[in-house]
Amino acid sequence: MEFHIKQVIKRTGAVVPFNQERITNAIYRAAVAVGGRDKEKAKDLSNKVVELINKTYDNTSQIHIEEIQDLVEKVLIENGHAKVAKEYILYRDERKRAREAETRYASKINENIPWQKIWRNLDWAVSHNLHTVEKLNQRVQNGEFPQIVHESECLYEDDVELAANLIIERLDSLRMVMISGPSSSGKTTTTLKLEEKLTKKGFKFKALIVDHYFFDLELHPKDEFGDYDFETPQALDLELINEHLVKLSEGEEVLIPYYDFKTGKRTLNVTPMKLQKDELLLIDSLHGLYPDFSKDIPSSVKFKLYLEPLLQMKGNDGKYIRWTDIRLIRRMLRDSVFRAYNPQQTLEHWHYVRTSELRNIIPYCNTADFIISSAMPYELPIYANRMLKLFSEWSEIYKENSLKADAYERAVRVYNLLKTVTPVSEESAIPLNSVIREFIGGSSMNYH
Repeated sequence: MEFHIKQVIKRTGAVVPFNQERITNAIYRAAVAVGGRDKEKAKDLSNKVVELINKTYDNTSQIHIEEIQDLVEKVLIENGHAKVAKEYILYRDERKRAREAETRYASKINENIPWQKIWRNLDWAVSHNLHTVEKLNQRVQNGEFPQIVHESECLYEDDVELAANLIIERLDSLRMVMISGPSSSGKTTTTLKLEEKLTKKGFKFKALIVDHYFFDLELHPKDEFGDYDFETPQALDLELINEHLVKLSEGEEVLIPYYDFKTGKRTLNVTPMKLQKDELLLIDSLHGLYPDFSKDIPSSVKFKLYLEPLLQMKGNDGKYIRWTDIRLIRRMLRDSVFRAYNPQQTLEHWHYVRTSELRNIIPYCNTADFIISSAMPYELPIYANRMLKLFSEWSEIYKENSLKADAYERAVRVYNLLKTVTPVSEESAIPLNSVIREFIGGSSMNYH
C-alpha cells in the first residue's frame, strides 16, 4: 500500500523511516497473545491503519509513534477486534509505566527484585572484597584470580545444594521441577548440576524438552525487526503443555511433539513419555514461572526454581553493574562459540529480548520456591579480555545511527564498565563444569 508518511518520530526524538510491517507485526503479536494466529487479517488491519494515517495526516511526511498507536487502537476497536485492542492497549500501557518507573526508580521499591537474596549476595561480596570493581581489580592484581574463582563457585554450588535439599523435603508430593530464568542466566548447567546431585541421592528424572512445543514457524509472532520471536511464551503451545503436564503428573502416558528447527515445522504425537512413581519431571524453560505455562498444575506438585546472575558489585561510577549486561555478554559469547551467530546481531536484538523478559519472565521471579544466583565476580575480568575491543568498536559504529539507539546505549555502558576492569586471559582456573563454561566453551558438561 502507498503512503505519504515517510518518517516516524520516536519517543526519544529520533527520526526513523516509516515501516508498515512493524504495524502488522504489532497487531499480530497482540492477536497471538489472545489466541489468534491469522497473519492475513493482521496485514489487512495494518492496511486500514495506513489508510487512516493517510486520511488524517495528509499534509505532512512525519508522524509521531504515539499517533500511530492511537490509530491502531481505533482501527482494532472499530473493526470488531476488542480483545486484540485490549491486549495492545495493555502492552502499550505497560511500556509507558516501565519508562516512567525508570525516572523515579531511586524512590520506588521494585517488586520484581528478590531483595532477601540480594542482601545475602551483597553481604557475601563485601566480606570477600568483591563489592566494587576497584576491590576486584586489587585482588586480581595481587594474583588472587584463582582464589576468586574458587570462592565464587562455592557460593553458587551452595545455592544448588540448598535447592536440591528443598526439593528432597517435598518429594512426597512433587512430580516436577521447573528451572526458569531470563536468557543466559545459566539454566542448562544448573539443571544438569541439580540432576547430578539428586541422582547421587537415588532419585530418577525425565527431562521435558519444551522447544518441541513451539508452534510452526509461520505462526510465530515477529519482533520489530521482522525476525521470528522465539522469546515470547506465545510462541509455545501453552494449552498442549498444560494438558501434558497434568497427565504426566497423574501417571498417564503422553505423546510429546517434535519440532524441527531446520524446517520450522512441528509434528504432533511423536515420542511417548510416562513418569514412573519414583521419577520427577525436569523442565528447563525461559517461561517456567509464566502463569499460563502450568496453570492447571497444583502448587504442591511443582517446585519452581528461578535463576539470575544477581551480581552485587558497583562500577567506578558508583552504580551497581546491571545483570542484563552480564547476560548480554554471556549470550554473545555463547552464540558466537556454539551457534556461529555474530555477537553484533545479539547486541542489536537484545532490547527486544529484554522487553520480553520484563513482561513475561522477571515479574514472576518472586513466585519461585527458591532463587539461585549464577553470578560469578570473576567473569568480568574474563569478559574484559575477550570483549573490550568489540564493545569499543560498537560504541563508535552506532553513535550516529538513530535506528540502533538501544544498541549504542548498551555498547557504551558495557564498554565504560569493561575498560575499568583488569583483564584476565588465563582461564585454566575456571572449573570445566562451571556455569561460565556454558558460555565461554570448554565445558565437561553434556548439553545435548
